[in-house]
Order: sequence, then structure tokens, then C-alpha cells
Amino acid sequence: MIAMEATAAPFSSVISSRQNLSSYSPSSSIRVSSPTSLFLSRKNLGKFKYPRSLSVRASSSSDSVVTLLDYGAGNVRSIRNALRHLGFTIKDVQTPGDILNADRLIFPGVGAFAPAMDVLNKTGMAEALCTYIENDRPFLGICLGLQLLFESSEENGPVKGLGLIPGIVGRFDSSAGIRVPHIGWNALQVGKDSEILDDVGNRHVYFVHSYRAIPSNENKEWISSTCNYGDSFISSIRRGNVHAVQFHPEKSGEVGLSVLNRFLHPNLPATKKPMEGKASKLAKRVIACLDVRSNDKGDLVVTKGDQYDVREQSNENEVRNLGKPVDLAGQYYKDGADEISFLNITGFRDFPLGDLPMIQVLRHTSKNVFVPLTVGGGIRDFTDASGRYYSSLEVAAEYFRSGADKISIGSDAVYAAEEFVKSGVKTGNSSLEQISRVYGNQAVVVSIDPRRVYVNHPDDVPYKVIRVTNPGPNGEEYAWYQCTVSGGREGRPIGAYELAKAVEELGAGEILLNCIDCDGQGKGFDIDLVKLISDSVGIPVIASSGAGTPGHFSEVFEKTNAFAALAAGIFHRKEVPIQAVKEHLQEEGIEVRI
Repeated sequence: MIAMEATAAPFSSVISSRQNLSSYSPSSSIRVSSPTSLFLSRKNLGKFKYPRSLSVRASSSSDSVVTLLDYGAGNVRSIRNALRHLGFTIKDVQTPGDILNADRLIFPGVGAFAPAMDVLNKTGMAEALCTYIENDRPFLGICLGLQLLFESSEENGPVKGLGLIPGIVGRFDSSAGIRVPHIGWNALQVGKDSEILDDVGNRHVYFVHSYRAIPSNENKEWISSTCNYGDSFISSIRRGNVHAVQFHPEKSGEVGLSVLNRFLHPNLPATKKPMEGKASKLAKRVIACLDVRSNDKGDLVVTKGDQYDVREQSNENEVRNLGKPVDLAGQYYKDGADEISFLNITGFRDFPLGDLPMIQVLRHTSKNVFVPLTVGGGIRDFTDASGRYYSSLEVAAEYFRSGADKISIGSDAVYAAEEFVKSGVKTGNSSLEQISRVYGNQAVVVSIDPRRVYVNHPDDVPYKVIRVTNPGPNGEEYAWYQCTVSGGREGRPIGAYELAKAVEELGAGEILLNCIDCDGQGKGFDIDLVKLISDSVGIPVIASSGAGTPGHFSEVFEKTNAFAALAAGIFHRKEVPIQAVKEHLQEEGIEVRI
């Protein structure tokens, strides 16, 4: 049966997928070297051919219904919200038969390849998926939903895929000088007869992945578009009514919604003039950050610190109130922000997990904001007032289910890095390692809060020391960057350089690099710090703290290898509009999403 979304959970709940995925280990996956009866018995499934002209199978009674295959990992709320936004009702798959009976099926794969295949095989969904696609039924795979169609993946493997498309899904080659994961807004090279990409034109779409499939003679008939990142990879496929995309249309703004709309309405006339744009490569991202906490009246507000102090310098000493989080996030989406980042700076430890205020913020924001959402703060083990214990993995899972695309870990990552630097051993027990293992490193950001410490000589401390552009108060020419925890209140015996290298090893996919000295000063990013870290790691770095003018954004992009720049106060106080920043970057020859 297929049950309506209001009354039934996805099939993943039937198999206790939250526990299943949380306890997943690579050794339990279905591997190429160990065939199993769970895997498909077809021998030539990847070789079937479609007729050239096919019609869409959909009855008038189900024209506004979409069947969704949610296997239980990551942020599927966003695709649900996008479909509702487009006027469709969702039915969730609960049995393999539900797949076979679907009039149109969307598979928004999120997370890692091996646990996804494990769930599909154990529930019988893999066989049903292959039958559905073999019969040329309307299908749209998203991200992992594309990768699983191939023969196998190197991620935690080799691991067998569905075997429908020839080719192996491999990791991006970081030796070519690119940062992995591939995160951000990139351009497509669209081929003929792509159909659902007809409205994309020269516009950017949003990618977040570490693995990709490469074009070949064997799979070229499937390819409808490619994308360049180090080399050319498959960004979408189409054969008959079967489509899949590596990017996230539900996170690609209006252009992404147009892709979904064309899949849902395959007979729409072609647009005479696609959306205008100048996309040619990976764009630099402009991110709006919202520091969220409760004020003294108990209201949840967006605030902004001055070197992390969020209280007004007045007799009342109230928490600085710059607006409501959901409203501001919606406005920044309309203004052109490439991502929205929420930082929870209040410890809501008395709330049951499902009632955490930030959960509600995410759920409401994701209804109308179709760009990536990151949430940080409180991603750690905790026990609520009732005595109920929650692991950091459970906390992250609830954030993902509520609309977050990435989670940001702060203090917990510092402690894990310290232990790793001391022992050189990955225990696999830290929140960073656990979340990265289940959801993929592209879903995990580590937020670093360093403070500049001047020294007279590079050998004065056992940490990475650099010559600074601006000497210290006593003429010191050198400094190291001491990491802090607890909102910058406690210094730790580890430098930003050492921390960044360690968390990359432990599974971080991106670094949010703050600077306490520059926070709220409006004098520009700490270029010395951003250059140090962005030159030292193989994952993307987001520059944060200190932006005061559009010129500060171009400066950090021109002088460092930062992939994105984040600001808060100048946007909240309407001192500099997001669009003004992007226009300035464009004038300076820096590619941005417009």
C-alpha cells in the first residue's frame, strides 16, 4: 500500500531506519567481492534499451501526487517542501509494491552509498526500483539517487549499486588541486533533449558531494549534462522518462524549482528564452549567518556579538535583538544569499529533542527557503530535564530531518581533535566521526573560533606560527591562533592550523573559520588566518568575522583560497545588502550566483 504523508511514515520507519543507519558500519555493506542473494539477479540489467518515443504514464486522478522514496537518512524535508510549494501531494513508499504502483517516483538519496544500498537491498526496494526504471516509468533521482544507478561505488567499498548505468562512482581526485567535497553553485554543460533542464540556461545549481561518475563511451547515451570540477563529471542523466541529477534542485533556488516542475509536468512547452545568467564555473558563495538565542524575555531572536559579546552596552544590558530568525532567513533567501547558516548560541538543555526551539526554526524556514541551511550549536551528547539521553548522532539526525543540509560542530570537534593530535588514533566515537560516517563528510562543517596570540619568535610555542601583516601591540611580528570553546570564553592547547588538519582527518567536509579579534569590527576578514588555513587543508574553507564593506569580500577571495565568505551584522543592520556584495564581486571579475 501507499499511505498519505499525513497518516504514514516513510518505509524507513518500518525497518527502524534511524537505528539501522545510526549503527551502520562499512563491514555490513554489500560488497563487490562478496555477492549476496539480496542483490539483483538480473545479469544484463544495465544493457536494456528504451524506445525512442514514449509517453508519460499518469492518470488524471493522480496528476497532483508524487511518490517519494525516503530510505531514512539526511534532509528529505527540503524536497517535500519543494514539492508542496509546487502544488503536489506526497505519498511515501512503505513496501516494494508501492514503487511498482507509483505514477511518478522521486528518490532523493542523501548520505553515504553503502548504507543506502544496504537498506534498499534488505527491504526489497532495490529489485522494485530496477523493475520500475526498466519499464521506463517517470523517475527522478537526486544526488545519491543518481549515483546508486551505476554499477558500483568506491565509497566505503567497492560497493555494488543497482547496475542500471555502466560506470563506477569514484571520489574526486584531490591531487589535481581541487578541494573535496565539491560544495557550492556550479555551471552545467547541458546536452540535447535534456527536457527537465530546459529552463536552466546559464544559471548555477547547487552541488554537495565527494563522489561522482565519469562520462564514458559505455554510458554516453544516458548523459544529459556534465559539470566541470577538476575534470568533467556526469551532472544529470536521461533516458526516456528516467531522469537523475547529481545536484540538488530543491536547494538550487528558483532555477532548481523549475527543474522539479518540468519533471512533474513533462508536457510543458519549451521556454523560448531560458533564465538569464552567466554561469561558467564554481561560484564563490555569499552566506548569511544568523546567531540565534533567547533574550531575557524568553523570545527567540537573531543577535550579533561584538567580539562574541551579544549584549547592548546600555544600562539594561539586554541581548541585542536584530529580528526573528525565520523572517530574516526568508528575506535573505529573496535577497540572493547562497546559503543560510543558523548558530544556536543558547543551550536548550531542558527541552526534549523534538521540541528544541532550533528544530522549529528549521522546520518553518525550510518551507519557503530553497537554498542550503546549516545549523550549529549543541551538536553533542546531552541529557534533557526528564533524564532522557540523546547521542550527538541523534541530535544531528533530528536537525537533518527538520530541514538542515549541513550541521556545524564547534567545541566537541575541538576536544576530538585534541585527543587525535595526542594519540594519532581515530576512535570513531566522536560526534564528528559518527555523523560523517553515516551522512557523509559533505554534511559536516567544523566551526573554528580562534584568537590571535602574538609572540616574539616562531619557536616560542609548539604551534604553527606565522609572520603577521600587522604587528602586535608591542611590535611583535609573529602570531599563532589559539582555538577556543564555549563561545570563545575558554582557550585550548591547540592552534587553528593543528585543529583544521586534525578535523579534516576525522571527517569534516568544510571549515567555518571565525576570528574573535575581528568579530563585529567591520574592518575586514583576518586575511593572514584565512590564507593560512585555506592553503593548508584539502576541504573548502568559509571565511567569517569582520566583513564591513563589499570590498572585504573581494579582498578575501582574491588574497586567499576561501570558497565562501560569511557575514551577519552588516546584513542584519541593512548596512550592506547581499545583492550589493554580489554586484561588486561581479565587477571585480569574481564569479557569483546571480
